[in-house]
Amino acid sequence: MGRDAGSAADTRWIDDRDDLPRLIRAGRHLARPRRYIRNYAHEIEPDELPAYVAQEAQRGDGWVKLVGDWIDRDVADLAPLWPLDALRAAIDTAHAYGARVTAHVFGHEALPDLFAAGIDCIEHGTGLTADLIDQMVEQHIALVPTVKQLEHFPDYAAAGEARFPAYAARMRDLYERRGETLRSAYEAGVAIYAGTDAGGVLPHGLIGDEVLALAELGLSPVDALGAASWRARPWLGRPGGNLDEGDPADFVVYDADPLADLAVLKHPRRIVLRGQVVLTR
Repeated sequence: MGRDAGSAADTRWIDDRDDLPRLIRAGRHLARPRRYIRNYAHEIEPDELPAYVAQEAQRGDGWVKLVGDWIDRDVADLAPLWPLDALRAAIDTAHAYGARVTAHVFGHEALPDLFAAGIDCIEHGTGLTADLIDQMVEQHIALVPTVKQLEHFPDYAAAGEARFPAYAARMRDLYERRGETLRSAYEAGVAIYAGTDAGGVLPHGLIGDEVLALAELGLSPVDALGAASWRARPWLGRPGGNLDEGDPADFVVYDADPLADLAVLKHPRRIVLRGQVVLTR
């Protein structure tokens, strides 16, 4: 099982394949015009946000994905996309439909309003500060840091250097401080879950690498592995996760205990989905 946090493609066909995991969809990204990757998002204005959140909440599987910040060409740097009143209306709408809301956020400025509006999760989180981390803990806001994706920040900075030097400097600074920032969130007690941000710059199949990267940041092996498995499943709203009686028979077999060596996660020996063996090596 995995979470599709805002794909531009319709991935519902996967549900017809017994040999593929079940996806928890977030619908399509919601962004402002010219304020995200071209053709990825519904590009809308703030007054349209609640209606589109309602649409994507019904299209998805309990999640909606906002773009919280992106390059603003007027300031040539990262800037928030949405005013607080639009965020409050949008997140209230999602919650009324029984959906949770997550947001792509690289920088700092978008976070206070997202937290004030009642966001449920943040993707990336490299702009977090100590006061905002404390607020995340208090409000039970989760974090999916996508650590492997953060390694590409220097590439993003280089690509934007000529037109957006302030943005380039910001991305390099966020990159240099990423370890300290995310460790601070973990040590404060923020709930952290594993996500690869795959399907764009990164290929699929990197969850083992992501768990290793979380451990390299300072998460214990139990917390790093749990962030991708038995803790993530109930957080995503699906039952089971500990292979207790009555749980879904979804599990992976390895040659060694992953808690003794997380590197084995990249080499599964057998994968079982819904009680059926779908991969043997």
